[in-house]
Amino acid sequence: MVPTVNLYEDANNPRTEIPDAELDELADDIRQHGILQPIVVHRADREGRHQIHFGAKRWRAAQRIGLLDVPVVVRDGPANPYAQVAENQKRHGLTPLDLARFVRSRIDAGDSNTTVARTLGLDLTTVAHHLALLDLPPVVEAAMKAGRCSSPRMLYELGKLHAEQPERVADLLAGTAPITRDAVAKIRDTAAQAPAYAAKQRMAQPGRSAQLLCRATGLCEKLDAALARLGRADLGALPADDVASLRQRVAQLSRRIDA
Repeated sequence: MVPTVNLYEDANNPRTEIPDAELDELADDIRQHGILQPIVVHRADREGRHQIHFGAKRWRAAQRIGLLDVPVVVRDGPANPYAQVAENQKRHGLTPLDLARFVRSRIDAGDSNTTVARTLGLDLTTVAHHLALLDLPPVVEAAMKAGRCSSPRMLYELGKLHAEQPERVADLLAGTAPITRDAVAKIRDTAAQAPAYAAKQRMAQPGRSAQLLCRATGLCEKLDAALARLGRADLGALPADDVASLRQRVAQLSRRIDA
């Protein structure tokens, strides 16, 4: 038994999100039966404090009900991050976002996608879907954090669809109806039909492209003249960052015609 205040969480613990309802449920159980499974900790540091390896949730629940001491098992050896994930998955499981952050941390540490997938017992597609959760459009991310959609695959698809049909995705996420696979499929089908519709519109207005070409050519001539005048100026007197930014922008524009 060690003082509860002498424990602290591993900063790299893959579980960061623990719903209050789960903590309350565990706290009630500990209040009635005590901590039945000791918390696994590392050897004490110079200040006599132990870092938690397994059992951060039990420790938080113990704090919640004011336990002064908790049972621990001291382990030797370095922490195994994959073992921490496996231990969490056996219980309530990590949230998709916590698992996504863990996958990203292992890849940043040098593990390949294949290694991460094999060690966690996932396929490569599932790994890709989780990684996409870290780069979702704000409106899709808000729906995930609000609990309206928790499927990594569906969130991944919503993120892709947002780039093609942002208004329709926003309308779906802003409503109160459940975010179902059928609703997502409907947006996907609409997105698939959009290129054909756009091509039909272009065929119906053959003069539109010629007008755009003429206008673009005129703007390019004006830009060429402005850059020529700028080139004759003293570029050294201008902010270097602004000049570099302009060069980058012009280079980006030159690539647009090839896109």
